[in-house]
Amino acid sequence: MIDSLFVLNTAGKIIIEKHWRGLINRQVVDYFNDQVSRQSSPEDLPPVVSTPKYQLVHVYRSSLTFLSPVSSEVDVLLVLEFLHRIVDILAEYFGEISELSIRDNFDVVYQLLEEMMDYGYPLTTEPNALKEMIVPPNIINKVISQVAGVTSVTQHIPNGSTISSIPWRKSGVKYTNNEIYFDMIEEIDAIVDSNGAIVSSETHGIIQANCRLSGMPDLTLSFVNPRVLDDCSFHPCVRYNKFENERVLSFVPPDGPFKLMNYRVNLPHQQSLPIYVKPQIHIGNNGGKFDISINIRNTDGKPIENVLLVFPLAKSVSNVNATCNLGSYIFDPVTKSVRWDLGKIESKDKVPLLSGNFSSSEQTPESGHTITLDFSINMYAISGLRVDSLKIFNEGYKPYKGVRSLTKAGKFQIRT
Repeated sequence: MIDSLFVLNTAGKIIIEKHWRGLINRQVVDYFNDQVSRQSSPEDLPPVVSTPKYQLVHVYRSSLTFLSPVSSEVDVLLVLEFLHRIVDILAEYFGEISELSIRDNFDVVYQLLEEMMDYGYPLTTEPNALKEMIVPPNIINKVISQVAGVTSVTQHIPNGSTISSIPWRKSGVKYTNNEIYFDMIEEIDAIVDSNGAIVSSETHGIIQANCRLSGMPDLTLSFVNPRVLDDCSFHPCVRYNKFENERVLSFVPPDGPFKLMNYRVNLPHQQSLPIYVKPQIHIGNNGGKFDISINIRNTDGKPIENVLLVFPLAKSVSNVNATCNLGSYIFDPVTKSVRWDLGKIESKDKVPLLSGNFSSSEQTPESGHTITLDFSINMYAISGLRVDSLKIFNEGYKPYKGVRSLTKAGKFQIRT
């Protein structure tokens, strides 16, 4: 069970405080802020911080920290999932999560927290069910609430005809054009050594859906090669037993955008990554020189976009002189790193190359830093996962269906 919730801004100040099982002293927040100050970034702090009395479970999203002190034995994953669900619900209501949007909608935030949890236990966490009880804020609602003192809680009690038997989907949904879209987004986490050999590589993917279907459709989504999926987690609408037995997704979808599933794919070491980075670093007296080249490998002919390479150098480096035949570079004297922004790379382009030298105040500068790479490839899934068909039951119409895929870098590291 969850005792309390604190929402902290970037300065560690409390902007939301909610208690479900008695008051908790704010000193736990001071202790948490002290632990954050010892890290280079709030994201580096472990998701669970232990104190003599509490377990401080937290998530860091949109430059805000959602902190929940837990005093009793509880499944930490449940707490983390609930905190992420709070952020997702707030994003559903306000469009973007920021300190300003929360301060402007204090009343709605506290009403949502009251409905989402009862005495420390998760209660109503589906957006469609919450919107039946708490109206999302808009300009008209804000004006009415300010002038007439009316809250955003709905004034009518839903009758039997409007209450859905499925908590994640409203009843009586109607659209002029029936359509549903799926986005398959995959992130590559990889470590590559200086010789180009893959040390480790895996893909984390999500399938994001946007449903605009009338009535109460029952969908079956099948894949060409579902055997590649591993460590899957699903939206509550998915019938898990059917997936286990037939490897298809059978579900009654929520209305609007939602995350259908998460999955992981272990990439075999012999499978080449879509991009190859070859660094050559030579350390000399009071400096050194470097040559970094990038090659496209396995992208099915698709261009690689938003390519950004970050090459960290020793803290003693004072100056960098370099040239590149594609994109532009900049040396950050604060972080002591070279940022090479290549933009878009196509297979027909010449091999991108960054060459230069650096000077250092030390006779032998520190070496062995890790290069990080960021990129994205549209309409490409490195796991090979593809949608085979989508069937609809319980409704007579034929919806428009669309599927897109995107592969991008997660923690993509190259050792030097």
